[in-house]
Amino acid sequence: MIKVCFVCLGNICRSPMAELVFKDLAEKEGLSDKFEITSCGTSSCEAGSAIYPPIKRTLDSHRISGSHIARKITKTDLEDSDYILAMDGENIYELKCMSGGKYSDKMYKLCSFTDKPRDVADPWYTRDFERAYCDVFDGCRAFLEYLKREAL
Repeated sequence: MIKVCFVCLGNICRSPMAELVFKDLAEKEGLSDKFEITSCGTSSCEAGSAIYPPIKRTLDSHRISGSHIARKITKTDLEDSDYILAMDGENIYELKCMSGGKYSDKMYKLCSFTDKPRDVADPWYTRDFERAYCDVFDGCRAFLEYLKREAL
């Protein structure tokens, strides 16, 4: 089983979106049983909160369902995950600081698997939830294709 952990700052916008999008893609490909998929934040500022309502509405508009309660990433998450997929460079920096660089070999920006590597746009600041969805979907689809070639 491949353990995937998606990470953003507060775990109420981009990382739970990526978790649910990736679960949906894996299910549609008949690969759900191959993965353990979760998401976390680098901060505990939103711990205990549900998915941010505009993110939930965006997911609903794309017929992706699910729920999530925000939590901060733990040492166990860092140790046990096969892939830690951050939404942006700042998330990678925070993860490396938290871990002393110990798990850097399994940390990637989600969109580094795409033909157009980039950060996932942060809708908390841009207010463009559809753009964040497009970045997340593109990254998740490319990551799944990578795994189908390299690990499954």
